[in-house]
Amino acid sequence: MIRKTLKECPECASRNIFRDVEKGETICRDCGLVIEDRMVDFSQEWRDFEDDRDGSKRRTGAPTTQTQFDQGLGTEVGTTADFYKLGSEKERGKFFRLRKWNIRISTAIERNLKVALAELKRVSSFLKLPRSVEEEAARVYRLAVQRGLVRGRSMESVIAGALYAACRRHEIPRTLDEMGEASGIEKKEIGRTYRFVTRELGISIRPSNPADYIPRFASALKLSPETQSKAVEILEMARDIELTSGRGPTGIAAAALYVASLIHGEKRTQREVADVAGVTEVTIRNRYKELIKKLKFTKQIEKTKKK
Repeated sequence: MIRKTLKECPECASRNIFRDVEKGETICRDCGLVIEDRMVDFSQEWRDFEDDRDGSKRRTGAPTTQTQFDQGLGTEVGTTADFYKLGSEKERGKFFRLRKWNIRISTAIERNLKVALAELKRVSSFLKLPRSVEEEAARVYRLAVQRGLVRGRSMESVIAGALYAACRRHEIPRTLDEMGEASGIEKKEIGRTYRFVTRELGISIRPSNPADYIPRFASALKLSPETQSKAVEILEMARDIELTSGRGPTGIAAAALYVASLIHGEKRTQREVADVAGVTEVTIRNRYKELIKKLKFTKQIEKTKKK
């Protein structure tokens, strides 16, 4: 039920109504009648309880985050500046003991998370991953630790597997080779851990879309937007005839980009494309032959070469 705003006093019909926000009362100034005595103030309470007086008037702290072992909900006992406000040595000793026990981590899971999440941030920064992927990877790793899936495996491999799973879920194209380079773990071990973690945690991952790799590869090869669009079009045609099934997404994406570059006269060698995509020249050559044969691009490429 919504209350209507009072326009006149019910006792003397005066319109001289006063709202006392501090006391929570509505009073008639003419006859003194207290019309309401339990008002609720729904406005924002802009108060600042910090000593820095920066004018921010923040009502809350930082948002919770999965990338910290305590999810950002931990507290801190004082700062070094508070030390100088204490009088006696006894009070100072008490202050430092409280601060030490506040910082100290009690459980093994928290100790593991503190070290692991710092490593996760490092790998994520090296790969230039967005914040959303980092948060998702931290959540996956936290679940893996709570379920005991880290036991018997290196912490770095589980972190890399969690990051790779998060990249796949957010459709951020990163290869196992890139994960291996960033984490220092072999890609076979990362792939094994990734499959194990996703299976045990019941995480559903959609197959990689080769088109997601096109912008990165094209940018590294300095190809035009027209060539990128043509490569995506080639991939769509290949998908329609099920040519992409059972083939590595990076290899088929690189081959499609190589075909598109030949069609648009922006020639790049197979070696250059292979280095950017992280695959072998043989893979590029095999996928290239399949694409031009099945999609009938042979005449179009030959015509471009004669120009």
